[in-house]
Amino acid sequence: MRARLLTILIALMITSGAYPAHAQEAGKIVEQYVKAAGGGRALAKIQTLTLEGSFTSDDGKTGTYTLDTKLPNRYYSELLVGEKNLIEAYNGKSAWHQNAAGDLGTLLGPEGMQLEAAAQYYNSRLVNPRKSKIALTFVGHAQVRGRDALQIEIATATGVKRLIFFDSQTHLIVKEAAAVGGVDEEIFYDDYRTIEGVKLPHKIELHRGSDKYDISVTRAAINGTVGERVFDFPKKSQVQLPDLKALFKEIDDNQKAIDKLKENYTGTRAEEETEFESNGKVKKREVTEYTFFYLNGEEVSTVVKKDGKPLSDAEQKKENEKTQKRIEELQKRKTKKEAKEEKAKEEGKSEEKDEPGIEIFLRACQFVNPRRERFRGQDVLVFDFEPNPEFKAHKLVEKVVQKLAGVVWIDEKAHDVARLEAYFVGDMRFAGGLLANLEKGTSFVMGQAYVNNEVWLPTYEEAHVGVRVLLVKGIKVNAVTRYSDYKKFNVETLSTIAKPKGAAEAPADAPAKPQ
Repeated sequence: MRARLLTILIALMITSGAYPAHAQEAGKIVEQYVKAAGGGRALAKIQTLTLEGSFTSDDGKTGTYTLDTKLPNRYYSELLVGEKNLIEAYNGKSAWHQNAAGDLGTLLGPEGMQLEAAAQYYNSRLVNPRKSKIALTFVGHAQVRGRDALQIEIATATGVKRLIFFDSQTHLIVKEAAAVGGVDEEIFYDDYRTIEGVKLPHKIELHRGSDKYDISVTRAAINGTVGERVFDFPKKSQVQLPDLKALFKEIDDNQKAIDKLKENYTGTRAEEETEFESNGKVKKREVTEYTFFYLNGEEVSTVVKKDGKPLSDAEQKKENEKTQKRIEELQKRKTKKEAKEEKAKEEGKSEEKDEPGIEIFLRACQFVNPRRERFRGQDVLVFDFEPNPEFKAHKLVEKVVQKLAGVVWIDEKAHDVARLEAYFVGDMRFAGGLLANLEKGTSFVMGQAYVNNEVWLPTYEEAHVGVRVLLVKGIKVNAVTRYSDYKKFNVETLSTIAKPKGAAEAPADAPAKPQ
C-alpha cells in the first residue's frame, strides 16, 4: 500500500481544456448571487457561521436544529428530537455521523465524500468557485414553489454533485438538492434577513429521505466562537491511543511477513482513469485490466484488456515480455539488496531501509479522535491525523506526508493498515514548483480486505488529482483501481497469470511466477 503513494499522486498528468461557454453562464449566475447575498468581500470575511432554530417534523414532533461551519472545511449538522440526535459532521480529516439509535461511525466511500463536499460547498459560499475547485454547469430554468429559478449543477474535485436553484428576481438560493451522508436531501430557503451585511435564510424546509423538517431559525451568528471540538467525535466515543511508536514499528517489522503471504496470491486489477473538462464534465475515460501477482513486495502486472477488449495476440506477447523483464529486474534488485545487507552484517553495520515505512507518519503528523470500529468484519483502531507543525521535513517523502490530513484504519492483530484516506492541506511543489505543483485538495483513498483470514490485500484505490505541470498545463483527473478475483497460487493459477478472462488457454510464452 505505502509503495504506491507517490506513484499515484505524481504519475497522473493530463492537460485540461478551456473554460466553456455554459460554465461562464453559470459563473454569471453565481456572481449575481454573491452580489445579492452581500458581496464577495462580506462573504469572504465569514470564518464561522452558526444557524440555530426549532423545527416541527412531518409527524408532528418538535426538536432543535443546529448548523455550524468553519473555515476551511468544517461542517456540523444536528437534528435533535428528545434524546435522539441525528448528526452529520466533517472535521477536516474524516466524516462521521450519529443515527437516531445513537450509533456513531466513520463514513466511508461516497457517503464520506458527500459530507466532505458539503463542508467545502458551505464554507466556499461560492465566492470563488475556481479557487475552491468547484466546477459550474448551467442546467436551465426551473420552477420552485411557483417562482422562476435558474438551476446550476456544481461538482467538486471528487466528483460529488449538487443542484442549486437561484431565484430569477432576487438571485438568492431558494433550493438545493444533493445526497449527503448517503441520504438524498432537498432544502428550501426563505425569509432572508441581513446579518452583519450578509443575507441569511430564517426559514428552512429540509427534506431528508422520506422525512420533512420545517425549521425556523432563531439565531444566526457570523464569526462567533465555534471550537474545533464541535466537529470532532464525541469524547465519550473515543478511546485511549496505544503506544503508536511501538504499533508503527510492529507494522513495519511485520511488512516482510505480509509481503511473503501476499506472494501466495494472484488477482485482477482494473484501472479506470477519467479526465475532466473544467466544468466537471467527462472529457475522456480509459479502463485497463491487468492480471497480477506479488514478488518481493511489489505488484507484477500484465495488461490483458483495454476498454473491455482483450489484447491481440501480438499485443499480449509484448505485454508478457514486459512482465518477464519486470520479474528479472525485481530478482536482480533483491539479489543486490541481499548482498548489501550481508556485507553490512559482516562489517557490523545495520543496513538502512531503502524505502520509507508507515513510521514516517509518526514523525510528520499528529493524531486525534481515536476510536474502535468494525471494518470488513474485523475490529480496527481508527484515528484522524493532521500535519505536525513542529516537524522539520527534509526528504521528499517527509514533505509529502507533512502536507496530509486524513483518517487511517489499523488492524492491531494483523499489524497492517486496513484503509487510509488523505488529502493535501496545501500545495505540494516539486522542484520549487517549476516541475509540478500538486494542488491543495488533491486526495486519495486506499482500502484493503482481510482475505482467507490471513492477510490484508488491496481492494480499492482512488485518487482525485489537481496538478499544474511546468507552470502551464493544468490537470484534473480521477483514477480508480479495483482489485478482484483473488486466488491462491497452484498449478492451474500459475498457468493463467497472463490469461485474459474467457480465453481458452494462456499464451505459450506467458510468464510464470518465480519460485
